[in-house]
Amino acid sequence: MTHPENIRAAGRRIAGHVRRTPVLRVEADCFATPEPLALKLELLQHAGSFKPRGAFNTLLSRDIPPAGVAAASGGNHGAAVAFAARALGIPAHIFVPEISSQVKIDRIRRLGAEVTVRGERYADALAECEAYMARAGAIGIHAYDADETIAGQGTVALEWEEQEPGLDTVLVSVGGAGLIAGIAAWFAGRVKVIGVEPETSRALQAALAAGHPVDVPVSGLAADSLGARSVGDRNFAICKDHVADTVLVSDDAIAAAQARLWDRLRLAAEPGGAAAAAALLSGAYRPAPGERVGVLVCGGNVDLSTLVTSPNDADPDDADLT
Repeated sequence: MTHPENIRAAGRRIAGHVRRTPVLRVEADCFATPEPLALKLELLQHAGSFKPRGAFNTLLSRDIPPAGVAAASGGNHGAAVAFAARALGIPAHIFVPEISSQVKIDRIRRLGAEVTVRGERYADALAECEAYMARAGAIGIHAYDADETIAGQGTVALEWEEQEPGLDTVLVSVGGAGLIAGIAAWFAGRVKVIGVEPETSRALQAALAAGHPVDVPVSGLAADSLGARSVGDRNFAICKDHVADTVLVSDDAIAAAQARLWDRLRLAAEPGGAAAAAALLSGAYRPAPGERVGVLVCGGNVDLSTLVTSPNDADPDDADLT
């Protein structure tokens, strides 16, 4: 199981390969919270999401065969593996499902990886990837259920605490639970960790209710990044002990959070990246008076044409630009 010392070691290993992303303090009225928020901006990470942390930690921890690496991904993990592999001079082959956005597929190709689009969902792409690895001799980098991945993602929390000490609660979007497992392993009960999932992709909530990982149906606006059919066994072992709660958000709430992040802060977040903020905007999570809350904005690989400003949410500062 991943422990804080594994995360510290990962932080040292990947230093110089990933960005130390900023924390933005946001006034309370931006998301109608009792106190200002501390937004950790992982959408500014290389390849547009937090994922290069786990990818670099994995590649720098293993002996890589001549066939290189392979990964299955809804898009962000693939872009991260492609970025890390190119930086380290390693061949990469990425398998993505048909639900992946063209923006993400194009980005993976631009980063130099070979891309195969196959299967309706992430699990289908994973099966294709595993068959390729057995055939070609490439090693795999799992998107979330691997110790090196979890420790790499946990460096988000290590940085966050250094930048914004004294947080009471952090809100984290959840797909396969690698990110939240790393964050929860770092905070380990010192900070309340809340998982935020789409109503249509609730793998962690279902696992916690059942007492073990279970398969769930997957659909919705954020399915390409938060659409894991089940959480990983390693991730569940951490989350059952160190995640305080999970909340669900609708597609409408996610879209509203995307619009708010763009309208007020000019942050272009993808649906999965905006899900944690949606928990506040929708009221799925209501902070107590005096509670210091951090929100992880974890991905920015979005088609900019989809960022529609709400007519009822115009930024009054825009009037100064006319």
